[in-house]
Amino acid sequence: MANFYLDNKDIQFQLEHPLMRKIVELKERGFADAHTCDYAPKNFEDAMDNYRRVMEITGEVAGDVIAPNAEGVDLEKPHVVDDHVVYASGTVQNLKAINDAGLGGITLPRKYNGLNFPLVCFVMANEMVARADAGFENLWGLQDCAETLNEFGSEELKMKYLPRTAEGATWAMTLTEPDAGSDLGAVMLKATFDEKSGKWLLNGVKRFITNGDGDISLVLARTEEGTKDARGLSMLVYDRKAMCHKVRRIEDKFGIKGSPTCELVFTNAPAELVGDRKMGLIKYVMALMNAARLGIGAQSIGLCEAAYREGLKYAGERAQFGKAIINFPAVYEMLGNAKARIAAGRALLYETTRFVEIYKTYEHIGHERELSSEERAEMKHYQKLADGYTPLQKLFLSEYANSIAYDMLQIHGGSGYMKDYPIERIVRDARITNIYEGTSQLQVVAAINAVTKGTYLGQIEAYEAEGTSMDSGLRKQLDKWKGMFVKMTEKVERIEAEHKGEGFKDFHARRLVETAGHIIMTWVLAKEAAVRPEDYSVQLATFAKIADYKIAEAFAAVEASEWGDVELYRTVIGD
Repeated sequence: MANFYLDNKDIQFQLEHPLMRKIVELKERGFADAHTCDYAPKNFEDAMDNYRRVMEITGEVAGDVIAPNAEGVDLEKPHVVDDHVVYASGTVQNLKAINDAGLGGITLPRKYNGLNFPLVCFVMANEMVARADAGFENLWGLQDCAETLNEFGSEELKMKYLPRTAEGATWAMTLTEPDAGSDLGAVMLKATFDEKSGKWLLNGVKRFITNGDGDISLVLARTEEGTKDARGLSMLVYDRKAMCHKVRRIEDKFGIKGSPTCELVFTNAPAELVGDRKMGLIKYVMALMNAARLGIGAQSIGLCEAAYREGLKYAGERAQFGKAIINFPAVYEMLGNAKARIAAGRALLYETTRFVEIYKTYEHIGHERELSSEERAEMKHYQKLADGYTPLQKLFLSEYANSIAYDMLQIHGGSGYMKDYPIERIVRDARITNIYEGTSQLQVVAAINAVTKGTYLGQIEAYEAEGTSMDSGLRKQLDKWKGMFVKMTEKVERIEAEHKGEGFKDFHARRLVETAGHIIMTWVLAKEAAVRPEDYSVQLATFAKIADYKIAEAFAAVEASEWGDVELYRTVIGD
């Protein structure tokens, strides 16, 4: 019997964060549902007990059902029959197990048969499911599309579709097209309003759609005839029951094979408008993508955890030259660095989740009543942090998923390259994380504003003001790093201004963003180590060494750089 919640005290620790009380009180609106709903909590302690029980159930399903099915699903894969997806048999078993456990609609309000749990719990569940099988996490985790409908849809649409999530309906976000990948403003799937039915009819092709044959789809389509940019795009919801689409094919992918990535053809497919026309990309997809990036963070840390455990197990069992290879420095250094990066990455993931949670909950409350000036100010504060931290965690965690999986396969040696060990699948599954929902390069583009606008620096100074207990040497190191970060930023902005924005900032953007990230992760991990030194002090010390090396490398590169470097690299690729 395996349980991916009970065997991971680092996940359990995240429910103990001081902000959880504030989150629960906001989410529960004074525990008003307790008067009308028998499964609603009566107080904070009752709520926390509910969360732990459901997370334990999730951990059991992940450990006992999803993980054992992962290898079989990877081999069998989904396929197309009569223009629609048929899941692998293990996927069908997974869906049944997770739906029997009542794990649909975790964050949705109880009026739509949801559990009304915090986003923190949903991220935890995603992490555990991804550790078991990252491909299946894509299918189940896409229920966060329901949150987008809950945020922007009419009450009629919400009552129609959201209760189905709790019943086990799967979702898809249907955005990408053959000629519109990262540039979603180029989407051309046509939506034409049909006066007779009162529906919008979808016609065209979508490509690279995760779980594209899902029960409910949010579709980005062009509702404004004659337009060619983002202002002509709207968000619509499409019900698979209409059967006005066909799956042309399932992509034959390198990894996450259990998750069907589909090319779809829509023919007069009836759909309903979500929110306002012309706001599909500008407003709704941006919200949807931010939620998805948090989901990829959870998926990535789940993959990190899975890879690390495989590497640790193999290193303890494999003997060479008369002793287990875990006793060789080259091996235990890789394991130690992996464990420290996982601890820091997980700390960043849940810090981001809490920021998103608070501002999103205030937004929902704002639809129910007028927020006070203090509440509005707090909402804007946490929204600013969420906007800065979301691409940051996606950048770091997806890169960690790849590098840790790589190192753990290396520990396996030649055996890891064979399908005899799960690490081979984990490496393949990890590779997509820093590509989809915005590549690492696009996350840097999204995050650099938080550097230039002072969001990261402001939060670093807020961490300083909290007076977290730590070793004096580490505190001096954090002060030094902050000074280096400020100096780097000032130099880049000065040269950028001198050359009128010709690319110097973009050239060094990743160095600036990653420096901020290393400082922030060290701070957040230091806060955890102050609460539980027996669990996190060693990881903190190890991560600080990793951060010091990375920051010094970035600082040296920026210090030695001048405007001519930009032209040099342009010339190199020109040759």
